[in-house]
Amino acid sequence: MSIFSRTRDIVAANMAELLEKAEDPAKMIRMIILEMEETLVEVRASAARTIADQKEMRRHISKLDGLQASWTEKAELALSKDREDLAKAALGERQKAADMADQLTAEIQVLDDALRASEDDIAKLQAKLREARSKQANVQTRLESANNRFKLREMYAGAKTQDAFSRFDVLERRVDDAEGRAEAMGLGAVKTLDEEIAELRSSDRVDAELEALKARLAANLAKREG
Repeated sequence: MSIFSRTRDIVAANMAELLEKAEDPAKMIRMIILEMEETLVEVRASAARTIADQKEMRRHISKLDGLQASWTEKAELALSKDREDLAKAALGERQKAADMADQLTAEIQVLDDALRASEDDIAKLQAKLREARSKQANVQTRLESANNRFKLREMYAGAKTQDAFSRFDVLERRVDDAEGRAEAMGLGAVKTLDEEIAELRSSDRVDAELEALKARLAANLAKREG
């Protein structure tokens, strides 16, 4: 079904409004572009026929100009031979050729006006077609973005994702249990001789560092008071 009835309808069309009302914007914009392209082909074909008609008319006018010259020559010849009647008839034929040439010239002017109108229509159709193609790219981008968002949400909130996280929770719980058992094994355990000596050495180092710190603080205090 045709969306537009005439070139004028296409030029006056509001693309945004058409797409907002469409149930399937992507399909609608494809139909709009197709119809615009077909209309553009038709307008160009009409312009081509108009140009061809003008060329044919101009060739005919050229022949009629030659015919007028020929009848003028014949009229002059008749007058030179004192045949005024023939001269008058020849001038009548020349006038017929002139009238026909004038008529064709007027028709060419009408076709010129039509050709200018076609040129204007072609320019407007091309501009509208560019607009439609831009809208098509925008609709396609939005559609792809919406589909990607849907896929991401489905991936995040879908059953497979929830099942994977549930399994991960179970695995973490198993790790917690294993670590808990390992730590429990160390509760109440008797320290070895090496462990006790290592603790003593560590305690000595801490005590030494503490005494050194006290000495530095005392020295600093004495300097301030002095």
